[in-house]
Amino acid sequence: MSFTLIFFLIFRLTPDVALIEQVCLNEDEKLLFDVINAYRETLELKSIPYSASLSKVAQAHVRDLAANYTFKRGAKCNPHSWSKQGEWSSCCYTSDHKKAKCMWDKPREIAGFDSNGYEILSYSSDGVTPGEALIGWQNSRGHHELMINAATWEKVTWNGMGVGIYKEWAVVWFAEKSDAEAGKSIQLCQ
Repeated sequence: MSFTLIFFLIFRLTPDVALIEQVCLNEDEKLLFDVINAYRETLELKSIPYSASLSKVAQAHVRDLAANYTFKRGAKCNPHSWSKQGEWSSCCYTSDHKKAKCMWDKPREIAGFDSNGYEILSYSSDGVTPGEALIGWQNSRGHHELMINAATWEKVTWNGMGVGIYKEWAVVWFAEKSDAEAGKSIQLCQ
């Protein structure tokens, strides 16, 4: 077996490494990542490391939402839902949280990331900006508590954060686990 073939097989069998090489952030996504960490620092909380795996999930979800979800207040399926239009299991996430596992499993399902993921999202019909998303989360008790490890999340340490912004949607994923190559710098999209 040649060295090239061995390298290819190793590279293909380690999803976190492959994802790090494939995922990039646009300027708004990078800014969103930075403003969340800057906000946490004003509260004397540690910064959350970047996760390419969670960014892959976030970017998949914002595109799924933009293409397949119609935002309506009071709808049975809220925006944490996933459509049938992708390489993932679909689910209707309801306000009673009975389908929460479907969302929590998306990092495993989409990115081979061995940890639950927890999502916050923001919508603006005019197109969401990083600043608007942050302000919205600061003013939403449940989202804010998750973002700053308060209340239910007080004993949790976030070791990975991934972001996605596309059209009207901004999504951030948090996990207790870090990527295999945590600490690698964020790649900006060309």
